[in-house]
Amino acid sequence: MAHAKKIRKITPHAAGIDIGAEKIFVCVEGQPVRSFDTFTATLHQARDYLLEHAIETVAMEATGVYWIPLYEILEAAGLEVCLVNGAHVKNVPGRKSDVMDCEWIQELHSYGLLRASFIPDAEIRGLRCYVRLRQDHIEMAASHIQHLQKALDLMNLKVHRVISQIQGKSGLAIIEAIVAGERQAEVLVELCDRRILNQKREAVIASLEGHYRAEHVFALKQALECYRFYQEKLLECDRMIEALLEEMTAEMAVPDVVKPPKAMRHNAPAIADLHVRLLQLTGGQDLAHLVGLTDHTVLKLLSETGTDISKWPSEKHFTSWAGLAPGSDQSGKRRRRRRRRHKNRVGQIFRECAQSVGQSKHLALGGFHRRLRARRGVRVATVATARKLAVLYYRMLKYGFAYVEQGLQAYEQQYQQQQVRYLKKKAKALGFEVVAATG
Repeated sequence: MAHAKKIRKITPHAAGIDIGAEKIFVCVEGQPVRSFDTFTATLHQARDYLLEHAIETVAMEATGVYWIPLYEILEAAGLEVCLVNGAHVKNVPGRKSDVMDCEWIQELHSYGLLRASFIPDAEIRGLRCYVRLRQDHIEMAASHIQHLQKALDLMNLKVHRVISQIQGKSGLAIIEAIVAGERQAEVLVELCDRRILNQKREAVIASLEGHYRAEHVFALKQALECYRFYQEKLLECDRMIEALLEEMTAEMAVPDVVKPPKAMRHNAPAIADLHVRLLQLTGGQDLAHLVGLTDHTVLKLLSETGTDISKWPSEKHFTSWAGLAPGSDQSGKRRRRRRRRHKNRVGQIFRECAQSVGQSKHLALGGFHRRLRARRGVRVATVATARKLAVLYYRMLKYGFAYVEQGLQAYEQQYQQQQVRYLKKKAKALGFEVVAATG
């Protein structure tokens, strides 16, 4: 009679921790569960408690931002920390408590049943903090641009409808003059750039005729001050990022050939030699050469993924982690309802890049986006295009630019052949013939 094999513990010196805002609960096998406050001194006591019991690896849930201080303390002590997704450690049905949670985490971890989340090294985590904070300032500044537009609408000033960017040089000059007390449209229009004056002078003058009520001018003034404030915070973040990049690349070789970087229109980082610093971090691979990516985009991506792409065994693992891979929920002939795909910042960055690629008329990936958009809708097309960009990003970091360039050339040729076949088919259906141009 065959006997079923028992699950064997593969990490005997493992502990489990349940993290909360005020207390953490620590489970060591063979010991009663202990609780510690979340003050720095008591977190150090928790670390010492783990070391006293010869613990080598610790598993804990990623609860908000509460895990970060404890993670850094345990990492500095030389312990292996397995940070796991809370959805992967759901307790068995029944009573639930913090004590039972940490016991369950410890048991799963001792059997090797938990998968660690990706956590970059300390330098990349520092870069990520600055870049995320910078992005927060951009979003806050954007909200105050809306406040500027609202105040103008309340005064029936339509200048932001005529000038494409009210936060541009001309728009801000006009707003500053209005706040300072100027009301003459003929005077305000002269603050615009010459290109605007040559094409839209009369429209701008008409848009500056309105009702300058004191309460709305005051709202405009406050929105302008708040926008200026966040622009200053952006510059402060840029200085910190610049110093950190300089420190990270101090001993890295500068590439022999440095191509000019792509132009960046909106919220470009004011960081000296940003393009060169990024090339140093990636070993000379110009990720901004990929369609849809700029140095700003690459900076955000590297702050999330780091430069060691080997953390993901294949491009499929990487795109799945980024939330860009199609789901698969099938058992036999049954298919479950489509689950909502998890999203992280990397996937969002690639989706934003995919949207810009979809607007291009001369890129093969732009054609792919438009064809799929016509059949499946814009959301599916954006995710599919974002996945292709993520694959190119992964391949470039892993295999180098030459490998990616060959793949892009093959894709361009394939796309051209598809277009030719389509034209021949349509011409034949209409009684015509496609003839290649000569000379």
